[in-house]
Amino acid sequence: MLHVVHHPDYVTPAAPGSRFPWDKYGLVMAALGEAGVAHTIHRPQPMPRQHIEAVHCPDYVAEVVEMRMPAEKARRIGFPVTEHVARRAQMTPGGTWLAAKLALAHGYAANAAGGSHHALYDTGAGYCVFNDLAVAAQRLIEEGDARHILIVDCDVHQGDGTAALLAGQTGIATFSIHAEKNFPTRKARSTLDVGLADGTGDDDYLAALAEHLPKLIDGFAPDLILYQAGVDPHVDDRLGRLSLTDDGLAARDRFIGREAARRGIPIASALGGGYGEDRMAVARRHMASMLSVAAGHAGG
Repeated sequence: MLHVVHHPDYVTPAAPGSRFPWDKYGLVMAALGEAGVAHTIHRPQPMPRQHIEAVHCPDYVAEVVEMRMPAEKARRIGFPVTEHVARRAQMTPGGTWLAAKLALAHGYAANAAGGSHHALYDTGAGYCVFNDLAVAAQRLIEEGDARHILIVDCDVHQGDGTAALLAGQTGIATFSIHAEKNFPTRKARSTLDVGLADGTGDDDYLAALAEHLPKLIDGFAPDLILYQAGVDPHVDDRLGRLSLTDDGLAARDRFIGREAARRGIPIASALGGGYGEDRMAVARRHMASMLSVAAGHAGG
């Protein structure tokens, strides 16, 4: 049984002037239903404000929650912070935290949103408002649910915000494999970064992942993995610069699920990036990613 975290507030009206795919979070759930996949939906609660403020500047949190975002920060995020956006920004970290709690109980669970890895201490960026990965990880460590958490980021864009926010945290390690020349121009330093050349395809991508990730897992010995499972490394992605096929993405996700399972490590995924004019095709990639991680973790 696939355990999926979803909330109606994940789907918000399109912000004026933004090309962000606001509807894909609902389409992912439609794709699950279309595929006839047996799944249980879990509804999250908004992340309590004190846990967001443990990672982000309280003044910035107030700007979001009270919907008084300065214009320059809204431009950096990529859309204005409306009432719907503010609510969603608080719900998404709650969803990633809940997915992690479910993973600890069931082995694997997916948040059908999240992966907002560009959000920094005092601003959002790149369509990311609050960094749900960092917020959830900090809360899990603080409340004793895990001692060592590894954040594995396979989005086509480097997880700069996650790396910057968690630098120096002895209980949390960060891994990012991404297109080196893609956004952001200025990279942060993860515990381990693997930057790939434009056009990297399935074989070279999977070889790089297999070369670097298992050694980090064994050296850090996490008791929980948070997985940013962006599907934007796909060859047809509008914002990607890599060339993974559907089979390549599936192999990536099965590999990560298997590497976690063979060490007895629970894994929770967040949706991450995925962009294209055919929104349903992107939603199906996200849905397939969840199923591939689940299959890998189950030994498939």
